[in-house]
Amino acid sequence: MNLEPLAPVSRKVGAPAGLRAPLGRSGLRVLIIEDDAEAARHMAEDLTGFGLETVVMHDGLEALEAVLGGELFDVLIIDRMLPGCDGLTLLRRLREAGVETPALFFTAMGSVADRVEGLQSGGDDYVVKPVDSMELHARVQALARRGGRGVAAMLLTCGDLELDRLTRTARRAGGTVQLLPLEYRLLEVLMLARGQPVTRKMLLEQVWRFRFDPRTNIVETHICRLRAKLEAVGDGALIQTIRGAGYVLAEA
Repeated sequence: MNLEPLAPVSRKVGAPAGLRAPLGRSGLRVLIIEDDAEAARHMAEDLTGFGLETVVMHDGLEALEAVLGGELFDVLIIDRMLPGCDGLTLLRRLREAGVETPALFFTAMGSVADRVEGLQSGGDDYVVKPVDSMELHARVQALARRGGRGVAAMLLTCGDLELDRLTRTARRAGGTVQLLPLEYRLLEVLMLARGQPVTRKMLLEQVWRFRFDPRTNIVETHICRLRAKLEAVGDGALIQTIRGAGYVLAEA
């Protein structure tokens, strides 16, 4: 891995118009853990411009709890200096817990010793601020290709149901399932956990980004609509309700 310093480039370079993809079209979900709110916003805007879905957190402990709690990401971008739990400790604890999501340190700490420490803590790449947004995007894509939820996992299947995370389309028994954005995200979470129960709390956090229970039937309503759309183009119910445990996607 090349550990030579990266030449500083202004952040405003951004993605050229010809290289920008429509929002969400890459299918990749990136968690940015950065305590500088403005820097995190700029990074998220740049990556979103390339078609990635981004989630921003400013506290290491919050990010640790989210990932260990089951929230799914293709790549983690981690600053080293974080409140709650510093970046090195955050990644070490994730690796100790068996989390293999590719991680990229994006930090101002650029000495050789700093980089070696970051890689030894479980990092897959180490980038010194500032960096051209095109290079950051390329590095994220490269890490995603190596990861278990990267490009190799762009096509999810369950029985006769297919979900293409690149084009964000679903097909069942050869027919297209027309999904709204929230329905797509709901189905994606269920398919990534195929065969395993997904609780209502997990769906509220991963689909709606709620850290609290709104005490409404929002989950039940969307599950009902999603079931109806899936059953309209195929035989059998794929989404099953497990009383007291949540929902599970299983072959009909």
